[in-house]
Amino acid sequence: MNEKKQILEGSNAIAQVIKTIAPDVISAYPITPQTHIVEDLAKFKADGESDYEFVRAESEFAAASIVAGASAAGARVYTATSSQGLLLMTEVVYNIAGMRLPVVMTCANRAVSAPINIWNDQQDVHAVTHAGWIMFFAENHQEAVDQHVMAFKIAEQLKIPVMINVDGFVLTHTYEPVIIPSAEKIKKYLPSYKPKIGEYLDPKNPVTLGAFATPADYMEIREDLHNDLMDSKEVILREYEQFKKIFKMSDNKRQVTVALAKKIKGIFDNGLLEYYGPSNAKTVLVAMGSVVGTVKDVADEVNKKSLFPGGKIGVLKIKTFRPFPEKEIAQILSKAKHIAVIDKAISLGHAGPLAMEVKSTLQGKTMANVRSFVLGLGGRDISKEMIGRVIKDMKQKENKVKFIGR
Repeated sequence: MNEKKQILEGSNAIAQVIKTIAPDVISAYPITPQTHIVEDLAKFKADGESDYEFVRAESEFAAASIVAGASAAGARVYTATSSQGLLLMTEVVYNIAGMRLPVVMTCANRAVSAPINIWNDQQDVHAVTHAGWIMFFAENHQEAVDQHVMAFKIAEQLKIPVMINVDGFVLTHTYEPVIIPSAEKIKKYLPSYKPKIGEYLDPKNPVTLGAFATPADYMEIREDLHNDLMDSKEVILREYEQFKKIFKMSDNKRQVTVALAKKIKGIFDNGLLEYYGPSNAKTVLVAMGSVVGTVKDVADEVNKKSLFPGGKIGVLKIKTFRPFPEKEIAQILSKAKHIAVIDKAISLGHAGPLAMEVKSTLQGKTMANVRSFVLGLGGRDISKEMIGRVIKDMKQKENKVKFIGR
C-alpha cells in the first residue's frame, strides 16, 4: 500500500489500518455508528484480503468475552462498539483490565438511552472511565488512524487495554484526507506479538488469570493497576515520539504543529495533549474529540481580529483521558485566568466529566476561573456561534454547569 493521501470515510480508514496491523482475532457485534468498521473488516476477511479470525458474536457482551478469551490465550485482538453496546459489555471491560489483557477497542461515541438516541456525544465512554483502560480521543481521521497503531504497541508493552474514542457520525461517517501507514512501516514500529511464557493461558505452563482475591490481596492488586496506569504516561510520551520518527510523512498537520512549536514557546504536541495558540493566553478553551477542530477555528478568528477584550485565546486538546495528564495540564494552564472546559457529556447531578477532572487538577494551583460547559448532547450540531457563546460567558464566576444549545 502506497502512503498517499486518500479521501476516506472515518470507519473505513480505521478498518483499513486494523487490516494492515493484522491482529489474530477480531470479534464484534454491529451497532450504529460503529457498524461500518466491523462490516469492512468482515468484508476484508470474506474477500480473502485478510487471514485474521473473524468471529461473529451474538451480542456486545459476547464479542468482548471472545476477544478477552483470545487475548488470554496469547493472541493479538481487536473489537469495536458504541453506546448501549459498551454498556452491555461493561462487566467484561472491567475483567479485561483486571486480568491485564492487552485488548484494543474502538468506541464510536454515541449518546445513551433513555430516551433512545443514535447520534454522537461522549456519555457512553464516561460510564467506564474507572475500568482501568488507557483512553485516547481522536480529533480527526488521521489522529484516529495513528492512535490505533500506537494502541497495540502500548497495550502489549504494558499489558493494559486501550480504547480509542472517535465521535460517532462526526468522524465515523464523514470523509477526510487520510494516510493509511504501509504494512512495512507498521511492522517496523509494531513487531509481532509474542507474549512471554506465564503471561497467557497454556496447558504446558499453567497460569491463573482473574483468580479469586480476598481482602488480604485485592486492594494491592488494584493499586498495582492504578500505579501502572499512572506510569503509562511516560510510555505514551515515548511511543508518540518514536511513532513520529517512523511515520513522519503520515500527518502533515503534525509537522506544522512541531514547526510552530520551535518558533513559539509554549505551543507543543505530544501523546497526551496538544496546546494550540499563543503561549501567553490568559483565556483557554479545553476540549477533546472532534469538537476541537471547531474550537480551533473560532480561536483563530477571534485572535486574528482581536475580538476578545481579554486578550488572545488558547486551545488545550486532551488526547488521553486515562491516564489523565495532570502535570502537563497544570503546567499549561498555570498562567490562565479564565478556563472554559467544553464537554460532550454530563455527569448528571454535577458537571461535565472533563471539567471535573480539570478543576480537580488545578485545585490549589491556580486562582483561575474554571467553567464547565456542556454542548452537543444527543448529536446536536456544535456551531461556531455556540463556541462564541462559551467565550462570551466564560468570565462569569458561576460554579454550576452551563448547557449551550441553539
